[in-house]
This record gives sequence, C-alpha cells and structure tokens, in this order.
Amino acid sequence: MPRIAVIGPGAVGGAVAAWLAQSPRNEVMVAARTTFRRLTLDIGDEVLRASPRIIAHPSEATPVDWVLVATKAYDVRSTAAWFPGFSDEQTRIAVLQNGVEHAERFSPYAPSERLIPVMVDLPAERRAPGRVRQLGLGQLAVGRSDDGADFARLFRGGGIRVTEADDMTTVLWQKLCLNAAGAISAATLAPMRVARHPAVAQYLREVVGEAVAVGRAEGARLDDGLVDRILKTAQESSPTAINSLHADRLAGRPLETDARNGAIVRIGRRHGIPTPRNAELVGLLEEVARQPSGVTRAQLFTEREVSRIS
Repeated sequence: MPRIAVIGPGAVGGAVAAWLAQSPRNEVMVAARTTFRRLTLDIGDEVLRASPRIIAHPSEATPVDWVLVATKAYDVRSTAAWFPGFSDEQTRIAVLQNGVEHAERFSPYAPSERLIPVMVDLPAERRAPGRVRQLGLGQLAVGRSDDGADFARLFRGGGIRVTEADDMTTVLWQKLCLNAAGAISAATLAPMRVARHPAVAQYLREVVGEAVAVGRAEGARLDDGLVDRILKTAQESSPTAINSLHADRLAGRPLETDARNGAIVRIGRRHGIPTPRNAELVGLLEEVARQPSGVTRAQLFTEREVSRIS
C-alpha cells in the first residue's frame, strides 16, 4: 500500500488528494496550514468525499513513499519544511507546480535524484478549506522512467489521467508558453478573449514567441504553429474563463509571476535571448501585486461562470 503525503490541499492538491484517496490501494495524508475534517471534491453533479489523515505541523509528519508537492511555486521554504518528517531513504518527491524549474526550486532541500517534475493541467478551484470544485478533465504528465511509472500507478483507475512523456522538457515548455500568455489576462483583469483585439493579439504573439525561442534554446521541441494555437485558444475561450494567475490577483493572493514569465526572462538572459515583452509583464505584475486591486471575483463573475486553468 503506497503511503502518500500531499502538501498543499488547495485547488490542485485538494483534487489530487481526493482522487488518490478513492483507491483502497493508497494511504493518503494531507499537510495543510489549517486542519479540516474531510475532503470534498465537486465534479459537475458528482461529489467525491475522502477522509485522509490531515496534519497541520511538520512535527506530525511520518515517513511516506511519496510526497506530492501541490503548493504554489513561490512557497518553497515552508513546503520544504515538511520534507524531513515525510522522508526516509526511499521517499520520492513529485513536484506538481507551474514553470520549468521544479527540481531547481527544491534541490537545496532534497536529493535531486528524488525530485520528479510533474506537468499539471487540472482546472479546479478551492471553495473552502477541504472543499474543491474540479471544472474539467485532470491531466498530469511525468517523465518516462521507473519513477514515472510508479507515479502513474498511484492514479490508476481514478479520475486523473497521467501520461508518461518521453520528452518532459518539451512538455513543460509547452505549458509554460500557454501560461506566459495568461499573464496578459492577469495584468489587464480581462478574460483571455481580450486577445480578439488585434493589438492584444499581436502582443500575445510576441510574449509567446519569446517563450518559444527560450524554450528551444533549452532543448524543447516547440513547433512553429504553437503561437497560433495558443492565440486561437485564447480568442475562442469562454468570456468568463480566467486563468489561475488572474484568479490569484483578484483574490489578493501572491502571484507566481517569477516562476512563469520571470523564468522566461531569467533563462532567456542566460542564453542571450531578448525577452522584452515578458520583462514588461513581470515588471507590471510585480508592481500591481504591491497594490490592492479593489476588485473581487464576485464583482466580475458569478461563481457558476468562473473557470480556472492552472
């Protein structure tokens, strides 16, 4: 029976923990800032309930086979504080976060060979402590390896699909290119359909084009049509659909700007690739993050209309 600890029962972590706990094969523990009685996952008209062990302090942790990190990318130090209690010589740490620097973030706190990057495509939102709504198909991707196969087996028969990828560099950069465009929505507080405006469409092309150039320099195989596909996705999205960076800004939460557009700028500089559009967005979002927006999600959209893309 695999022993699994999920750190961070927010939108992604709550959904992942709820699905893992549906299998009698898994023994699930959840590390949370605030305890709650049980997990509830709403999926359309279906409700999944789970009662994993919930702990709120690293001193309560016991060794597990798997640690699944589902915190925000900026929340490294407090997340890593859980590692000693959860770890023995066999523990593997799967990092379910945005960006392309999964292992680099946690390498000061865990052996690099135990850190496993995971790409997350799981539209969900946290509605209350222990209560999450999943808004679409959940998909994860992990590198093809013995560790990747073991990770995929944890979800066998559940409602989250896990793909074992031969080229995780490409998978992670494809997702980062999509997330790069999402910063436009977060900066403007407008859904991604704002890219229907010709000027915004051109700006999106430049933002994503920079990400593609940097990703290629890192070895990602990103085809020439990726920018057009991301633009098309944005223009055809629901008028009420917002991404997670946009949602975090509305809620007054810290932003993952550095792990997303910031990574493009930082890695681009290393390769000598100019990234002026992404640098503009990083500067803008860093500045607006210091100021209260004065806008709540409820003022813009009803709860029923909002969807999120991690």
